[in-house]
Amino acid sequence: MRLHRLMAVAVASVALILAPAAAASATDPVTLGADYVLDDAGVLGTAQHDDAEQTAQRFADDTDMNLWVVFVDTFTNPSDAQAWANQTAQAAGLGPNQYLLAVAVGSRQFYLSGDSAGPVSEDALGRIEQQEIQPALASGDWAGAVSAAATGLQDAAGGGSAGGGILTLVLILVVIAVAVILVVVLVRARRRKQGATGPAPQRLDPKELARRAGAALVQTDDAVRTSEQELGFARAQFGDDATTEFAAALAQAKTDLDEAFALKQQLDDTAPDTPAQRDAWNSRIIELCAHAGASLDEKAAAFDELRKLEQNAPEALARVQQLRQDAAGRRGAAAGRLEQLRAAYAPEALAAVADNVDQAQQRLQFADGQLAAAQQAIAAGDGGQAAVAIRAAEQAADQARQLAQAIDTLGGDLAEAQKQATALLQELDGDIATASSLPDPDGSVARVVAATRAQVDQARSELGSGRTHPLATLSALQAVNTQIDRVVQGVRDAQERSQRAAQMLGQTMMRAQAQVSAAEDYITSRRGAVGADARTRLAQAGAELVQAQQAPATDPDAALAHAQRADQLAGLALQAAQNDVGGFGGTGPVGRSGGDMVGAVLGGILINSLLGGGRGGGFGGGGFGGGGFSAGSFGGGATRSRRGGGRF
Repeated sequence: MRLHRLMAVAVASVALILAPAAAASATDPVTLGADYVLDDAGVLGTAQHDDAEQTAQRFADDTDMNLWVVFVDTFTNPSDAQAWANQTAQAAGLGPNQYLLAVAVGSRQFYLSGDSAGPVSEDALGRIEQQEIQPALASGDWAGAVSAAATGLQDAAGGGSAGGGILTLVLILVVIAVAVILVVVLVRARRRKQGATGPAPQRLDPKELARRAGAALVQTDDAVRTSEQELGFARAQFGDDATTEFAAALAQAKTDLDEAFALKQQLDDTAPDTPAQRDAWNSRIIELCAHAGASLDEKAAAFDELRKLEQNAPEALARVQQLRQDAAGRRGAAAGRLEQLRAAYAPEALAAVADNVDQAQQRLQFADGQLAAAQQAIAAGDGGQAAVAIRAAEQAADQARQLAQAIDTLGGDLAEAQKQATALLQELDGDIATASSLPDPDGSVARVVAATRAQVDQARSELGSGRTHPLATLSALQAVNTQIDRVVQGVRDAQERSQRAAQMLGQTMMRAQAQVSAAEDYITSRRGAVGADARTRLAQAGAELVQAQQAPATDPDAALAHAQRADQLAGLALQAAQNDVGGFGGTGPVGRSGGDMVGAVLGGILINSLLGGGRGGGFGGGGFGGGGFSAGSFGGGATRSRRGGGRF
């Protein structure tokens, strides 16, 4: 105790010497750079900054965690410490094992941002804030706060030692005592320089910036999809009028996300980009994702208040039990429907839904486990834990319903594609006859006729085989139809040309809609494994489809081009998503938890801290099975945290 008092007096004296005379300046959420410690407030001397940086580096070396620390004057845009810290963490793409301590020196606020799915529990984070970090900050020991945060996190995660914190504090005190005069000179010189030029911006490595942009896209897309699902539950329960403000927040988040995906598509297309463009677009993606998350986070507390799962756990449990029963009935019917489709269509035509019945069963099994856990929690009087389990069960049951529905949707699309392919065959027969009667001095018409006839014969064989891929067959027929249309265009009147153009547009729109729908269903129900590329292609496919639908009637060529692009991008999205899911591991700690748990992680219902790679970022909810998992809820990245922070 004497040691702590002595240290507090010493560092407080130094803090008074170093205290800024000017009014504190407001600081927007910052971009984290290569260093762990960012001192925009200028409170750390050179020696202190180096010591704090070394502390954070040792923490990273000794654990599987990371700690970033930011000192600014005051928080702004947003001014709330929690929202500011979480927005900075989200923009940086921090994962479940990565923490951020944000300190506003002028307004004397701080917050330790951590993912609810991380290795340190929410209660432990609050304890570290109040018992370790706050005393150091209150005494003006800025470097000591860094050490306190690192030691507290390491101890809470099970890897710390009791004496490490004291030893570090002693060393800090010695450094301060020896270097105080030098520190004063250096800090004052630094402030004079910053007053003239402002703090130098930290530039990220382009590869790291791109990685963070990709992680932000995935995290934000997950937040939007989960929030949309949660909003659907609330609408069903309370009606549209009660959920207007949440729908508006979701619409704003979607607008931001659409713009971010459009930039990602520009980065991924074949057109060359300059390094400056790539950096600017990746930075803008991160900014847009942060804004999208903030739009949702702003309404998260009000949304939770509307649903009141914790207070109304028994009623909510009964409702979700019924939802689970309905989903089980749909799953049973879908199993029979899938067998019928397998008898009629080729395996390639059903690839998007081939394992949907099994996946739905995994979601139902997971829902059963969570409903049982909710019953136990209600019996024990633990409404909070009951709410967590109910939310997870609700999402799992709804996803089982979606997986079953996707089978029916694809079945309908395949039947319509087969119908349109059959009709197109008859049209092509007429085109072949017309083209064959035309003059052909150079033999070009004959070549087109031969290619068309070969494709028509192959399509008839495929459609009559009983194991068809109608969407692929329709696409192949449309390709030769485009070629032969150019040949016979001159012998058609204007009305006939208009009718044929409308037919081709309708066929392409149908195929594009089917492809987008299949990719959307696949990615939504497996989003825990799907990366940014597949999501980007799907988002752009959806945008192209909307443009095709909204194209003026006077410009059918533009509508057709957009529909064809949507079809192509949706196919690429599905292929990329299937590759991602194919690489999704069901082994290790997740796999040992059982197939239903793996399915819940695959479906994005649970966010597993062990997956790493910046994929974490809990959107509310609590822990499962020892704190390794958290469930999703309405909100963005800032709902990755919980409580705490405060003043010093």
